[in-house]
Amino acid sequence: MRRPKLRKASKRLTCHKRYKIQKKIREHHRKVRKEAKKRGRKKPKKDPGVPNAAPFKEQLLREAEQRKQRLEELKQKQKLNRQKEHEKKRKLEAKKDAKIKEKAEGKGSSGKSKAKGNKWLDKNSKESFCSELRKVIEASDVVLEVLDARDPMGCRCPQLEEAVTCSGGSKKLVLVLNKIDLVPKENLEKWLNYLKKEFPTVAFKSATLMKDKTLQEQPTKRRARVDVSRTSECLGTKCLLKLLQEYGKTQNKAIQVGVVGFPNVGKSSIINSLKGVRACNVGLTRGVTKSMQIVHIDKQTKMLDSPSIIADPSNSALTLALRSIIDTEESDLADLLEGICAILSHCNKQQVIMRYSIPDFENTEEFLALLAQKRGMLKKGGVPDIENITKVLLCDWTGAKISYYSQPPESQTLPPYLTEDKIAEMQECFNFKNLEVENNNTVQALKCPSPANSIIFQSAGMANGTVVIEEASEWENLETSKEEEEQEEEEDFTESDDDPNNLEEEMDVEEKSTRKAELGKQTSPTDSEKEIAESEHSNSLLLNLDKTADEDDAYDFNTDYV
Repeated sequence: MRRPKLRKASKRLTCHKRYKIQKKIREHHRKVRKEAKKRGRKKPKKDPGVPNAAPFKEQLLREAEQRKQRLEELKQKQKLNRQKEHEKKRKLEAKKDAKIKEKAEGKGSSGKSKAKGNKWLDKNSKESFCSELRKVIEASDVVLEVLDARDPMGCRCPQLEEAVTCSGGSKKLVLVLNKIDLVPKENLEKWLNYLKKEFPTVAFKSATLMKDKTLQEQPTKRRARVDVSRTSECLGTKCLLKLLQEYGKTQNKAIQVGVVGFPNVGKSSIINSLKGVRACNVGLTRGVTKSMQIVHIDKQTKMLDSPSIIADPSNSALTLALRSIIDTEESDLADLLEGICAILSHCNKQQVIMRYSIPDFENTEEFLALLAQKRGMLKKGGVPDIENITKVLLCDWTGAKISYYSQPPESQTLPPYLTEDKIAEMQECFNFKNLEVENNNTVQALKCPSPANSIIFQSAGMANGTVVIEEASEWENLETSKEEEEQEEEEDFTESDDDPNNLEEEMDVEEKSTRKAELGKQTSPTDSEKEIAESEHSNSLLLNLDKTADEDDAYDFNTDYV
């Protein structure tokens, strides 16, 4: 029985499909032609050459050929130079790697000291901050310790106050209560009465919208929204300037005033307010100022801006959250959450709920999740962005957004470094009656929030800080080690040069040394001259050995192009 023959499928298309394809092709070709028309056709121009009828045809052709040869020679030279430079770099890197290995194997202790030195010389390191702060304290006649009016006791550093009061000279310490517009008037008056019993205290509100006059104003179509309640007017400038000028008159000299304090208390803002111009950089991020900066207020007064005091790690979690230089970009989420938890535990829960307009919460994570949902800080799938809301919340509490206040202690107990004699010494040369009158005027002119709109906060007490740095001898050792490193690098660079010019110089040195040796043989030299001749002869042998070794290793690139 014959098998039925299977028919193959036909490759013919339907007319509808075929016409559709042809139409698409026509449209594509039309589009390509249109684009080519827009660009303009650039056909490669043919070299017409020199016509036979032109005079001096042979001369022109010869010149063109010579020009072409010159270009080729120039290209070859450039290629050779590049290859030589590459070879030099390779040898230099190989020598450096060998030296690093030797140091790592044989000089472990010296390597550690150098690493320590590099760490100390870093501008962002804690040691650098401490050294700059120490410079400001030593150079200033009056030290202004800036305190946040919301938590003045938490902004006081006993180590700093002890360093100033026990300095031995006529150095004075003045407390400046900044951000007074964020606390109720009654609370502010209580703190002024409490602090003035220890040191002279000035109530101050720095300017918030300070313009930088060094920059030109750019015209903008849309006006930026400005918070009218927080005006740029500063209060307490006259009081502080008057206090400093009166002290300068009693000393009969121009005085230097150092401004110190923990991060985000408003040190640079106070200097800008006194100057009336944005002389110092300010920002919400902690640790903007990294070194001492001098600002001239007038002929008799010079302000010294300083980096922040470094909070000691032994402090409580609350103090570290509000007073330490936390890099929110690099810090762990666990540390940030611990800080938020400490802040919430020292506040009234009902007031926090009212302030943020959120429902009741059981723990810190739930509070952050509710706040992230309210502010629209969500990840994919509607998951609350806990990390970013934590950073924003910490910035709000250290900045000037949240209005909270703490109560001064009921009984005033003096710190161990403060005695009645020390208090009297710090308070002399200041007119306390005028200071009290000026402070009262500042408080009356101030627009403060009501206690109902502020959060009651329990202070953790004074914050320990690191002010003292190690002795100068270590710095000298670090400088010497740095100089030694630079010298070694220079020697490496000089040894790595394998140019023919350098080889010629070495040959000249060898010839000179041999001539000197011959002259020494002819004349009757003394013992010292013999020793010199021997040393020079040994140096010449070493140079010869180095040269031969380099010539063996080096590859002569000219051989390819002979």
